[in-house]
Amino acid sequence: MGHATHSAPKGIPAVKQRMPTDPDSVEQTNALVRRCLQGDNHAWRQIVESQHRRVYSLCYRFTGSTGNAEDLTQDVFLKVYRNLKTFDVERGSFHTWLTTLTRNLLVDHFRRTRAEQTTDSLDAGWDDPEGLSSPAERIQGPESDPLQHCIDRELQTLVQRALLRVSPELREAVILRDLKDMDYKEIAEVLRIPEGTVKSRINRGRMELARLLERTKKQVM
Repeated sequence: MGHATHSAPKGIPAVKQRMPTDPDSVEQTNALVRRCLQGDNHAWRQIVESQHRRVYSLCYRFTGSTGNAEDLTQDVFLKVYRNLKTFDVERGSFHTWLTTLTRNLLVDHFRRTRAEQTTDSLDAGWDDPEGLSSPAERIQGPESDPLQHCIDRELQTLVQRALLRVSPELREAVILRDLKDMDYKEIAEVLRIPEGTVKSRINRGRMELARLLERTKKQVM
């Protein structure tokens, strides 16, 4: 899968590529959705800009590839645009709906590519893509410690590599809880499983991740 061109599909308002902003409040987001459903192209651009980082981060954390994350992010927003009318503005959480849609697309992607995965693919795409790390991580002030910053980036790389070796069902639970800070109820809704199963998968995923990181630590020492 090649890198995304970021051009809008035919019939969909184009969105200029820019640094994504943080997601808005539930009320603001739902208001944007209502405007978008009424044909407001500017509202659509605002939805993409405010949610881009969230979607891209999920795609990157699950795949470990910047190219795949870019392509999948574009696919997600195409699917959002086509299915936005199915979202219940009055009853649902747009963030949960968006996360569910993204997760379903990632599952489909995993099933399509599972037979093609090789060991080499685990070593690809380990740079920190623009828009993934926080503004504080991207902007280093005069008092920052370059060595500590380097160590932090290396640790992020090791965690991401280990994360990709965790089974998909445990990986997605850990990502949604520990990296996206979703509560158990939201995760249960996204994954369509009981909260008890969510907690079990998170605990098992954390244990597996810790085991893999400990093994990596012993190998590099």
